[in-house]
Amino acid sequence: MVGALLLPVTIFVVSGANALVREHGVGKLPALGWNSWNAFECDIDATKIMTAANHIVNLGLKDLGYEYVNIDDCWSVKYARNASNDRIIPDPSKFPNGINGVAKQVHDLGLKIGIYSSGKGAGETTCAGYPASLGYETVDAEAFAEWGIDYLKYDDCGVPTEWKDEYTGCVPDSDEDPTSWNFPNGTCPDLIDPAPEGYDWTTSKTHQRYTNMRDALLNVNRTILYSLCDMGHANVNTWGNSTGNSWRITNDIRPEWVRIAEIANENTFLLDYVDFWGHPDPDMLEVGNGNLTLAENRAHFALWAAMKSPLLIGTPLDSINYKHLAILKNEYLLAFHQDPVIGGPARPYKWGFNPDWTFDPAHPAEYWSGVSTTLEATLVLMLNSENVSSHRTAVWSEIPELKSHDSYEVTDGWTGQDLGCIHGKYSKLLHSHDIAVLVVKEKC
Repeated sequence: MVGALLLPVTIFVVSGANALVREHGVGKLPALGWNSWNAFECDIDATKIMTAANHIVNLGLKDLGYEYVNIDDCWSVKYARNASNDRIIPDPSKFPNGINGVAKQVHDLGLKIGIYSSGKGAGETTCAGYPASLGYETVDAEAFAEWGIDYLKYDDCGVPTEWKDEYTGCVPDSDEDPTSWNFPNGTCPDLIDPAPEGYDWTTSKTHQRYTNMRDALLNVNRTILYSLCDMGHANVNTWGNSTGNSWRITNDIRPEWVRIAEIANENTFLLDYVDFWGHPDPDMLEVGNGNLTLAENRAHFALWAAMKSPLLIGTPLDSINYKHLAILKNEYLLAFHQDPVIGGPARPYKWGFNPDWTFDPAHPAEYWSGVSTTLEATLVLMLNSENVSSHRTAVWSEIPELKSHDSYEVTDGWTGQDLGCIHGKYSKLLHSHDIAVLVVKEKC
């Protein structure tokens, strides 16, 4: 425990790591909800937030567990805080009744509300140039609690010099910024300074910035889920779940298959960190955005759900295509994702396109499995990572959970069709970047 806390908080060991346990089960399971950024970026206001909230209810998403309505960057007045109390000022042109006014409306729908800030320096700004929280953690946490906030996304844009880490934490990522790259063997490119072997990242300034806000949130009289958005820096996977309930593992997602595949590949190697109360976050959903094919939308959602990542919808819900909505409402994937008994994710049992344990941003692991008590079944995924249609085959004797028998009752997880008793293996022709979802039940 940290300090003299007003709320019951426990830090205990899950899968070999310290985990932050909050009351009312907040943060135990990966979050389900909606976030404004991928849909609108800075073009937000109370009307758009409430439109999303009402559609979460009206489209039946609330009934499936989607509960957070999260306001991302750009919600405040730029360049200034309240002179009398140092608080961030909600932009009155965007939120005429304040953030607390929107929060009340969201709560009246039986939903929860989230907000955004950043751990940049005092007097510095968020990613989009708005007041940030470093140096104001207590003031901001108290304001968020008073406004009725339930979720905080805490970002990590350009950090002032005095808060730079001594060493560079590398991320195995192939995004635009080469200074964030890393490789599977743990080495970094020559152009950046890696930490020495065995370096304790809990002594880093990044860790300090994020724990400062954690402590401020724990000392307010409201339980606020804490989502770290440090882009995988400072080896956050080793300390993320003692600090918050999810932590970003990479730079931002984009609605492009190449980026989705990169992130899925990266997160594949971080699944040992997934359990109750702690979830590596491969970023928000792009389902319904850009020029993703229907197959790519399906594969994106299925992989994120199977990895038990936070599932935060990022598309305008008042204009969503019914096919995309059906993906977001898939009962089998959501049941697996929200299993109250098993906290761990599905895992690759075979890489498929590549030899096992190959780190390949273009071709993530293709064959996945995991047990679900909710489904009373084993979830099996088969991904076609190629750019052409191709067959994929699930062989029961290769799947850890299914090796003991040769025949199983199988349901198609996309259509709900009962495929009957399948002997030995199941093969399916998949379009480029599509994924098969099988719910494998009792032996037959």
